[in-house]
Amino acid sequence: MSANRIALVTGANRGMGKQVAKELAADGATVFVGSRDRDRGQRAAAEIGDGATALQLDVTRPASIASAAERIRADAGRLDLLVNNAAIATTRTDFGGMAELIAVSKASRAPLEEVRAVWEVNAFGALAVYQAMLPLLRDSADARIVNVTSALGSLTTMADTATAYHSAFEPVYAASKTALNAVTLSMMTELEATHIKVNLVSPGFANTALVNFEGTESVEDAAREVLRIARLGPDGPTGTFTCWDGVDLPW
Repeated sequence: MSANRIALVTGANRGMGKQVAKELAADGATVFVGSRDRDRGQRAAAEIGDGATALQLDVTRPASIASAAERIRADAGRLDLLVNNAAIATTRTDFGGMAELIAVSKASRAPLEEVRAVWEVNAFGALAVYQAMLPLLRDSADARIVNVTSALGSLTTMADTATAYHSAFEPVYAASKTALNAVTLSMMTELEATHIKVNLVSPGFANTALVNFEGTESVEDAAREVLRIARLGPDGPTGTFTCWDGVDLPW
């Protein structure tokens, strides 16, 4: 990846988003550290160091997204890399662990307001950011979009009764990632005749707050495929759905 890249990572104040932002900055890129909370974003950018700039960005609020796009336009004039990483698993703060969360997220029990809130971030948020940042990406000679999903969103995988997490598929988080996959496919088809590349990535099961710190991989290991794809040059592929390292996933 060239050292003068301009990148935006959403949900980058902690966890895997912060790790991606940190490694891109270490590559020499100028990285906008997207964060819903301004103070947390500033702390994360300070910890990352050179190349990182805090950017207040709430992917559920149009005014915040528009302001972020204006800031990038004013500061950098273009965007070369968009990593749609922002995601939530729940709005609840009182659950005892992932097993409990899955149990209360079954189709027969999931509160519709919870479904809407999670989809608002995970699917609609990515689409809203895409729409706002597309003019900046068009101004790049080598633009790429990386949407961070989950293998849980693969309908082919989750419909297989032999899949380990088959029974864990639910309409809140898992189905929101299926929706993100569909949104990503629409981006791919819209841009397939342009220079803008679009890729979908399922990272590892990172040990972060998103999964109540029950993940099995470090953020460094989990972020590997996101970074591999993000670092691809203009000759790199587009329209892929992969996990580490470069393994194709079914839609």
